[in-house]
Formats: sequence, C-alpha cells, structure tokens
Amino acid sequence: MTAIDPVALTAELIRCPSVTPEEGGALALLEKVLSAAGFDCTRVDRGEVSNLFARWGAKGHARTFGFNGHTDVVPVGDAAAWTRDPFGAEVVDGVMYGRGATDMKSGVAAFAAAAIDFVRDTPPDGALVLTITGDEEGDAVDGTTALLDYMDREGERMSVCLVGEPTCPNHMGEMIKIGRRGSLTAWFTVNGVQGHSAYPHRANNPLNGMARLMDRLASHQLDEGSEHFDASTLAIVTIDTGNPATNVIPAQARAAVNIRFNDLHSGASLSQWLQEEADRIAEDFGLKVALEVKISGESFITPPGDLSDLVSRAVQVETNQVPKLSTTGGTSDARFVKAHCPVVEFGLVGKTMHQVDECVEVAQIHQLKSIYARILAEYFR
Repeated sequence: MTAIDPVALTAELIRCPSVTPEEGGALALLEKVLSAAGFDCTRVDRGEVSNLFARWGAKGHARTFGFNGHTDVVPVGDAAAWTRDPFGAEVVDGVMYGRGATDMKSGVAAFAAAAIDFVRDTPPDGALVLTITGDEEGDAVDGTTALLDYMDREGERMSVCLVGEPTCPNHMGEMIKIGRRGSLTAWFTVNGVQGHSAYPHRANNPLNGMARLMDRLASHQLDEGSEHFDASTLAIVTIDTGNPATNVIPAQARAAVNIRFNDLHSGASLSQWLQEEADRIAEDFGLKVALEVKISGESFITPPGDLSDLVSRAVQVETNQVPKLSTTGGTSDARFVKAHCPVVEFGLVGKTMHQVDECVEVAQIHQLKSIYARILAEYFR
C-alpha cells in the first residue's frame, strides 16, 4: 500500500483555521484518517475545547508508545503582512507557508503518518496512543489535561510519551527537550495616597515603593543554574499607573513580572519570596501592596536514560547530528504528561513559529516522519 504522505497531511491541517479554541476541522480530519487506519478514536471535548484520543492495539498494554501534540494555532495577526495565505499551505521553492506549519501541524502529521504506516506494515506487540489537543496555545486548562483525565477514568496508559513540539533552534536534529523550566507570573498592585506633585509630603507616592520593589526583584539572583537547567530568570514585563498628568502623584501603581525557574525552586517557594518582598516594601513605605500569582507550570525533567537514548539514536541516524539534551525554552504540554509517564520532546526547527509567514521546509517534514518511524521501530523491536 502507498505510504501516508506527511506533507499532504500537513497541508490539509494548515487549511483548517483552528485558531484557539476553534477546532476548525483539524481534529475531524485526523479522526477520519486515523480511524480508516484501524485506530480507535474518541473525542474528548471539554468546555470550548476539542481534543482527540486515538489508540491502536490493546487497551492497557504494557508497551504503549504515546504521542502528544496540538492542532490549535495562534492568531494570524496582521493578515496584510503575510505574503502568502495564512491558511493556504502554499509551497514555494520547497517551503510550505501557513499558520501552524512549524508549530505544530507538521509534527502531528509526521507522527500520524509514521504511526499509520508502522501498524499497517509491521503490526507491533503493543499499542500506540495519540493525544491531540486543541488548547495548547490557549489557557491549556481543557486540553491535554482533559485527555489525561479521560485516560485515568478509562484505564488508558502510556508507557512513554513523545511530544512533537518544534525543538531544534537552527537545524534538524539539533536538540531534544528532556524537561522544561517552570513558569509563573506575578501581578503587584501598590496603593498610596494621591496628591499634588509640588507637595509630595501630603501624598504617599506608590511609585516610590513600586520602583524599589521592582529593583529588588530584578537585581536578585535567583540561582546559578543546576545540573540540567540554566539559571532561573525574572523579567519585569510591565509597570503602569495610567496617569496622564505630570502634576499629580497617582494613587495606584501596577506591575507584573514573569519568572522562568529551574528545579531549585517551586511555584510555592517563589510565591512566598515574592510575598515577603511585597510585605517589606509595604512596611518600609507605608503602602498597601497586593500580590496575585499564577503558576503556569512547575519545572520538571525526565533524566537522561532509555527514552532520550532511543530518540537520540533515531535522530543521529536520520540527520547525522548528535542532538543536545536541553531544558531551555518556554512551557509545553509535556508539563502535564510528565506526571503520567516519562516524556521527551522532539520536532522541527522552530525559527518561524508564531511569526508572519510561518513556514517549514517540505524536506524536513519527510525527515521528521522518518525519525518518528525509526523511533517506533526500535521501541517495539
């Protein structure tokens, strides 16, 4: 039988306008393709989010290889700035253009194609599971977490999982992610007393306290890194008063910081530190300081071992590159999967993800399918 073309499947997926949380036809397309190949497919929709669970082989098999990915994409932005139709999947000089071309419809298509060919040509003694969400680019509340909740209820398990996010900075085979930093955002609101700027002694300027607070946070070295992680970082992302008048001391100032943290910290420990810093400023300046924290994910790592070795060998054979094991970058849905089973990430070069004229080299899609096929063959050997 003819092998599944991952490039054609990528193009079909790109033509589905699946901007979070819209399904756009992408999951329906995958369900149709996978069902035709003998996968048992279940839609696991929750809230406004569409998700797809697909399994080939016996439920609960001791050797179940899992894949996690997403078909939702970020908004196009300024459509007039694109030189190609964002949902056209146009191929020019061996490059396919479209929103999701890199992040990550090509990854989903490559694995689906590899999985279908594999179970058809060499049916394994085991099972394959695909968990595809429509909520990775959004709040990620009803996406992969909903799929994992469904699996827990139904007694479905993955022995290991590969996430198909674009992981390579510049060229194919460059990097495998074996973990991710944690992420949290903290919002500060400092309330003082409004007054005339010519009579500052009659007011209590919240900006004085806020400036000191932001300086203390930004100047503090959280750590120097750990065995598998770079040093944690804190970035001030906004400071605002909404005050248009130069002769008025405002009553309130607001600011936010984002922290990307390694395994030397937890969301709770950093939240406590931020609260202590806020309390100190409140006391020193006689201000009221309110703090709100959102923890997007804790840091995690799958220690180098069988799974990362398996993926590394396949990448080396297909690309002639020795991939670096890394924990850099932002968050991914691997942060949810890590509580279910060992998980690593490998995918395409991600230089154009979320950009205008997002694109992928057609040859890389074929190469990625070959890598995924080799991983499956060796895992079930």
